[in-house]
Amino acid sequence: MGEGFFFGIERERECGIIKSPNPCPRRAAAIDSIRGYITLYEEGILARRIEEAFSLLESCRICPRACGRNRLLGEVGFCGAGRRAKVASFNLHWGEEPPLVGEGGSGTIFFSHCSLRCCFCQNYPISHLGNGNQVDEAALARMMLDLQQRGAANINLVTGSHYLPQILEALPIAIEGGLRLPLVHNCGGYEALESLRLLNGLVDIYLPDAKYGELELAQLYSKAPDYVEVNRAALKEMVRQVGDLSRDSEGRARKGLIVRHLILPGQIGNTQRVLSFLARELPPRIHISLMSQYFPANEAKKFPGLRRAVRPKEVKQVLRIMEDLGLGYGWHQEG
Repeated sequence: MGEGFFFGIERERECGIIKSPNPCPRRAAAIDSIRGYITLYEEGILARRIEEAFSLLESCRICPRACGRNRLLGEVGFCGAGRRAKVASFNLHWGEEPPLVGEGGSGTIFFSHCSLRCCFCQNYPISHLGNGNQVDEAALARMMLDLQQRGAANINLVTGSHYLPQILEALPIAIEGGLRLPLVHNCGGYEALESLRLLNGLVDIYLPDAKYGELELAQLYSKAPDYVEVNRAALKEMVRQVGDLSRDSEGRARKGLIVRHLILPGQIGNTQRVLSFLARELPPRIHISLMSQYFPANEAKKFPGLRRAVRPKEVKQVLRIMEDLGLGYGWHQEG
């Protein structure tokens, strides 16, 4: 998520306003002595999950595209990824939701390529062009441990769904090196249930998008006509695994689900459909991160409806919709 301010909605107002600070001395994040992924590693379950995950690459069905490419042999999937994980950057980041930031920042690892084709993607050089460097499991584990050493509040795996096997392969090395931070699965919400179930007990915090409530927009803007159905099933599976958002004594996220939604210009109806589903089908305390920082990036200017920013009155309208639906937990972004 980009730079900005986050304001609590209704009962979340105690979060106040968080502004991205300049780097400063950081206090190490509180670390739970035992995390789910450590238990699964010690019980041998993680090793079996790694085998299962790599089996999905042989005729790739890691994501809902199920493109069938043999990525184990280096073939490139619909997403653009092959056998090795590819990382664009890793660093501490203060632009995420307040419970993910803490004092040390969120330890983000940005993966290259994506299974979606969002015409307005603000990370186009990474997601569409695949800018980044291939890494093996040892290098990926070192990134996690480096971020922990620098005081990160969590390990935030950004758009890493298509590299699920490679991420799992790095975990034992990171665990043996002392990794103890919560794992955040930060994704576009276009997730295969078979893959999500391999993450059960490993991921502490799910941070998915819920982009669309209208099939036509999903096809037009992201080339994913099945996005709505896939996304809704994925959200239900995520909340089944981790439940509502929980925090430690200092307000840092420990476990749970945060759903992000980006308001698109002139598409209040789409937003209302997304929010109505969340209010109807997910727990009452679902935390929503409402984003209004849209701008016409990448190929958005090819679409007349996407050539402008979101207007303040549209944001106010969406906030009224949230209030009417009883969605009282989360944040909205300005700027």
